[in-house]
Amino acid sequence: MSKPLPHAILPLGDSAVYVEFSEVLDLEVNEAVQQLAAAVRAQEIGWLRDIVPALGGLALHFDSEHPELPAAPLDAARQLVDQCLRQPESAGEVAPRVVEIPVCYELEFAPDLEDVARQLGLSCDEVVRRHSGAEYRVLMVGFVPGHPYLGGLDTSLMVPRRSTPRARVAAGSISIANAQSSIYPFEIPGGWNLIGRTPMIMFDAGREPCCLLAPRDRVRFAPISAAEFARMQKMVAR
Repeated sequence: MSKPLPHAILPLGDSAVYVEFSEVLDLEVNEAVQQLAAAVRAQEIGWLRDIVPALGGLALHFDSEHPELPAAPLDAARQLVDQCLRQPESAGEVAPRVVEIPVCYELEFAPDLEDVARQLGLSCDEVVRRHSGAEYRVLMVGFVPGHPYLGGLDTSLMVPRRSTPRARVAAGSISIANAQSSIYPFEIPGGWNLIGRTPMIMFDAGREPCCLLAPRDRVRFAPISAAEFARMQKMVAR
């Protein structure tokens, strides 16, 4: 791995541990977290119920009823992590998917686009061009199911969160704040700047996999018109 070993392996309740690399966002650390997650998955450990990468660490969840669960799972997890960290970076690695997300940036779907453009001294069209011209990497999925945090935002588009969060943000809203972009999977409160919306369903509990995006996926945004949004929304709702 290109980054140092995690400085802590911390218990999460009585059935999980958290492998902590960093308390702040670091894209190289996040890549190390993704490599570690892939290496752990490749071990196919029966008593691990879930492997969840975050921005700066990795959660390992135990199956407390599995017959092979070690008597000291924290120590077993530490040994497993140390073993995987010693592997070559390519171990367990699968080429990331590239997922295209259609986005309507028209103002009816982008309530903060004009304000973002004003803050940055750009036109709305230029904000859209720069946002849709980048390739993003899914750093983690969290906060709520199916909610991706995307690294790779053009540094010229960095704006702070809104001073007043919204109580309701529409499903599919494309947002930016600081150095990241994100997509709201369903209607929830939120304080990021809304600059577009996708008709794609980001989370569906009846779908396999239920989340449209996964950590390490590459994401590209493709601008569409309001008419295309309406047509695609009808198609994905079937």
